[in-house]
Amino acid sequence: MSGAPIRAGVVGVGSLGFHHARILREVEGVTMAGVYDASPERAAQVAAELGVPAFPSLDDFLAAVDAAVVAVPTTNHAEVALQAIGRGVHLLIEKPIAATLEEADEIVAAAEKAGVIVATGHVERFNGALRACEQYLDEPRFVESHRLAPFNPRGTDVAVVLDLMIHDIDLVLGLIGRHVKTLDAVGVPVLTPSEDIANARIVFENGAVANITASRVSFERMRKIRFFQRSGYISLDLATGTGEFLRLKKGASLPEGDFSLLSIANVVERVALKGDGMEPLRAELQSWVAAVRGEGPLVVSGAAGREALAVALRIMGSIESHAAAGLAP
Repeated sequence: MSGAPIRAGVVGVGSLGFHHARILREVEGVTMAGVYDASPERAAQVAAELGVPAFPSLDDFLAAVDAAVVAVPTTNHAEVALQAIGRGVHLLIEKPIAATLEEADEIVAAAEKAGVIVATGHVERFNGALRACEQYLDEPRFVESHRLAPFNPRGTDVAVVLDLMIHDIDLVLGLIGRHVKTLDAVGVPVLTPSEDIANARIVFENGAVANITASRVSFERMRKIRFFQRSGYISLDLATGTGEFLRLKKGASLPEGDFSLLSIANVVERVALKGDGMEPLRAELQSWVAAVRGEGPLVVSGAAGREALAVALRIMGSIESHAAAGLAP
């Protein structure tokens, strides 16, 4: 589809969908066709604020676009996505790709049959700090992530695993690049009927281990991830888009015998990591548009989104098993 701009728009313009629409207007290679929302009032409000058309129905919207961002509630992802794919519309579906694995499989299969590009909206893949550290990643053996956030009613229709943890599940799956061998998880509901705090320990087929913690009942915000590997240690602050890589200095060696003479500054090099400052959502949309236009790779495919969902659901199953065992007499 390279050449003429693609006609693109957004289905579902709630909090996140609004920002998709805001940025999509400015992406090179795109003609912003407009937005659609199940609430005509919300669609009209966003259309007026952003200066874009609002469509009265999903059918009208799909007839006017070549590509669309799907930012409706997760429970409606499959319904909207399958209608769009049936019309030949390329998609970026917000995470998680679907509410169930069966729906995710249906979306992926339908897209493959129709020759339609489907990306999954795992925006942390486009975090500047992560992109800055990619050149230093070298088969991490242990990954530890913490994603903590204050309570927000938005997103509480699902457990914290699907709301927040799935970001880091996708990151770890993409970076380790191996199948999950075993996992164990625990979680507890605090403010909602679903788990609000969860921890998962994932062991991969190559022996790498990931320890992932997510909470939506924290007083502080934190989005940090660390990688331990033979060549050094990488620590990233995903909230600020910065980090550091610590490694042994070239030519440096440990002193023999008396370690009291050891100074870490003499043997360890600190490499500062910083992204290019681009908003991750903007980088994600630019990458998706390039893929639709045939001008770049698809970074997070529908299949990748499906795998992240599969692992997230396994984690939730492990949590449920622990809870059931705890309640057993």
